[in-house]
Amino acid sequence: MATMEIGEPALQPVELSTLRPTQLTVGMLEVNEKQRQWRDEGERGPEFLGRHLIPVVLGPKGRHYILDHHHLALALQREGVKHVLTSPVANLRSLDAHTFWFVMAHRNWMHLYDADGKLRTYKDIPKSVDQMQDDPFRSLAGALRRVGGYAKDMSFYSEFLWADFLRRNIEKSRIDDNFADALGDALTLSKTKSASYLPGWCGPSLQDPNGGE
Repeated sequence: MATMEIGEPALQPVELSTLRPTQLTVGMLEVNEKQRQWRDEGERGPEFLGRHLIPVVLGPKGRHYILDHHHLALALQREGVKHVLTSPVANLRSLDAHTFWFVMAHRNWMHLYDADGKLRTYKDIPKSVDQMQDDPFRSLAGALRRVGGYAKDMSFYSEFLWADFLRRNIEKSRIDDNFADALGDALTLSKTKSASYLPGWCGPSLQDPNGGE
């Protein structure tokens, strides 16, 4: 069945509490930072919302499934914002639930890993943004990008790949004990060849001066 690709922002605000996540986790430090940014906007709040449209897929029963800005959506909900503007990416409302999730998986429109980095199923995705789990490695990945550890990549869920890489190389207790030190470790790791497969990698050139790789 063909799907309709659409890109025009929704003219009607969507109730934030009804938005459905497409991932299980967020980094709560990232959410806290988004909350701070929102408070700094003050009276410019409506303009801020107009600049930060939430990309969604329209799914069965008319539900809106978030593709990006999960941290922002949760931050706004925690700040008492009731409605946001959305930017629909595709209309899959005519699909049954099984087909819908099959399409979502094959379009890479969901991320099914939990806070321990374990693969789950779409049935484990929470029903609202305030039910997502905290993943400290997602916070570390976000902080790493901000300090220049890697470049922003426009593909969905790219920072989760960095979170997975950091999870396999840094002990969680190090994040809990001293986030700044863990970030320093992450920055060092981000420039190594072992991270070269990751989106936005900014390490040294892998070109061999003698002509090899």
